Amino acid sequence: MDIKDKYESVIGLEVHIQLNTKSKAFCADNATFGGKPNAHTSPISLAHPGTLPRINKRLMESAVKLGLALGCEINKVNFFDRKNYFYADLPKGYQITQDSEPICLGGSVKVEMENRQRTVRLHHIHLEEDAGKSIHDLDEHFTLIDLNRAGVPLLEIVSEPDLRSADETAVFINELRKLVRYLDISDGNMEEGSMRFDCNISIRLKGETAYGNRCEVKNVNSIRNAKRAINHEIQRQIKKVEKGEIIVQETRGFYADKGTTYSLRSKEDAPDYRYFPEPDLPPIILSDDYILKVQKSMPTLPNVLKKQLMERYQLSNYDASVLTEERAMADYYLAVIEYTNNYKSAANWLINSIKGYLNDNNLSFDKLELKSKSIADLIALIDDGKVNILTAKQQLLPAMLKSPSKSPAELAKKLNLIQDSSDDFIDKILDDVIAKYPDKFEALKKGKKKLMGLFMGEVMKEAKGKANPKMVTDLIMKKLKS
Repeated sequence: MDIKDKYESVIGLEVHIQLNTKSKAFCADNATFGGKPNAHTSPISLAHPGTLPRINKRLMESAVKLGLALGCEINKVNFFDRKNYFYADLPKGYQITQDSEPICLGGSVKVEMENRQRTVRLHHIHLEEDAGKSIHDLDEHFTLIDLNRAGVPLLEIVSEPDLRSADETAVFINELRKLVRYLDISDGNMEEGSMRFDCNISIRLKGETAYGNRCEVKNVNSIRNAKRAINHEIQRQIKKVEKGEIIVQETRGFYADKGTTYSLRSKEDAPDYRYFPEPDLPPIILSDDYILKVQKSMPTLPNVLKKQLMERYQLSNYDASVLTEERAMADYYLAVIEYTNNYKSAANWLINSIKGYLNDNNLSFDKLELKSKSIADLIALIDDGKVNILTAKQQLLPAMLKSPSKSPAELAKKLNLIQDSSDDFIDKILDDVIAKYPDKFEALKKGKKKLMGLFMGEVMKEAKGKANPKMVTDLIMKKLKS
């Protein structure tokens, strides 16, 4: 038996979601990403004596939205706590967070892999503020501190140890990122630190129910690195156990360039942080009416929308999955099918052509200038036999993207792409092609079906995309029988 097959990995995540509020969690400082170092600060975020925090309403609203979307129980009486620890980029020397009374309890995330779905339970979601950023590579002798991020609002999602592989973890993270973007509470941009992960990893013999000692890999900033860190840590722990060594519970870092983890410190538990109630923030009471109001403001969630696309519009699981990856793409698709009943064709154009164009130009669907009705009009031109689909892809769509204010019909006419549906036009071209390849036409008559493509291609080429493929096929078949 392969040594790896002896063991089962047990993985739990702590996912930090940076919210897209305009101001910070407990003061009015600018919370947007970027800016000159230490420009987004004030006496409150710099922890000057005598300054007091105050709650950001959007912080509470975002937490309730996410909790409802994940099926959590919403805690109606919220308290804040001080988590005491020293970091150079934590000005107060403590972090305002929630320990004893998190805002969301329970909940779950559906993880689908190879048409197999698992439920990953959540322990809780709590509110907190972020620390600043230590910069180690700009000065040879000193660490520099940028406090723009200090006080930026976070939601921390803590899962149960239900994940069993790096690939499952990647799907879990992707589902969370998709959800926070749908809810418009975070941009989910990992390169800007809007989502960061602490991965708790342990191993045990297959069939065992007790958990092994876990190691926490801190501050992983991409799905790819999360997978690499988890896979490395699993192998490291297996090797140690096979040698008869004990896995020590500890906090580890991740070298992205090497793909390896390294020890940072022994793992702290709650008593090490000396939590105690935050005296400067009163309890936050959430009424039933408030929670209901937040719920009514939420969009259709991606899993619900995916099911609707499959059931109402008969789309495949793949098409529905791709269309609901981003809320902007889903919204654009729904706008297109207001003008056409060819739901499959609309999905194909968005998935295979428009999405590729946007990716190549580093754009998103909400930045697309082309109106949704134009896509429906393009589909109508093809369905009515006025424009060849290949010509539409190669010539008409690029023209539409360059001139989004002009209608597809107008552009097709200008580019001379309207198909000539007259028998005489196609018949003459076909006769010329047959005269060019008489031997091959005789071979086609005798049953060499592969030559059909030659005659189709030659006619379409001579017609410069203005021939209807079905009509060409029908005319060839007619001449074969004559």
